[in-house]
Amino acid sequence: MIRTGIGYDSHRFAEGRRFVLGGVEIPSDVGLLGHSDADALIHALIDALLGAVAAGDIGQHFPDSDPTWKDADSRKLLATVVSELEAGRWRVVNVDATVVAERPKLAPFIVRMRESLATILHVEVSRVSVKAKTNEGMDAVGHREGIAVWAVATVESPPEGNAPQDF
Repeated sequence: MIRTGIGYDSHRFAEGRRFVLGGVEIPSDVGLLGHSDADALIHALIDALLGAVAAGDIGQHFPDSDPTWKDADSRKLLATVVSELEAGRWRVVNVDATVVAERPKLAPFIVRMRESLATILHVEVSRVSVKAKTNEGMDAVGHREGIAVWAVATVESPPEGNAPQDF
């Protein structure tokens, strides 16, 4: 059985915060505002993975009302989701994400993001796609107020007789 999920996340820029994307710290004069480390790429991937197995969204699993997740490393959140998928007999086939941001320039960091994500997802780097686009100055992202990320994830379960478990 093959399933696909779609995820989305966006965060505003904030002074005095680290800019972390795809598990990689990127030099920047601003970071992203959020309860955790605000890694919008990982958050969108988490939602895509959870959506693929009809298991809700990141807010249900890691609510921002829970102090446990304050300043949490999103790589750990993603690793938790991947472990739970694997326990339910699901495996990640591939992921694809598009980051929309006017700043900072992300191209020099794409390879490191892909490697970081592949390690956590237990897949080859060739199964992880990350692209960076601008919004050509349109809307809040285009006006440099923050970033947005869209992600798609495909997962599969083993052959018949080993049906996946509910998440």
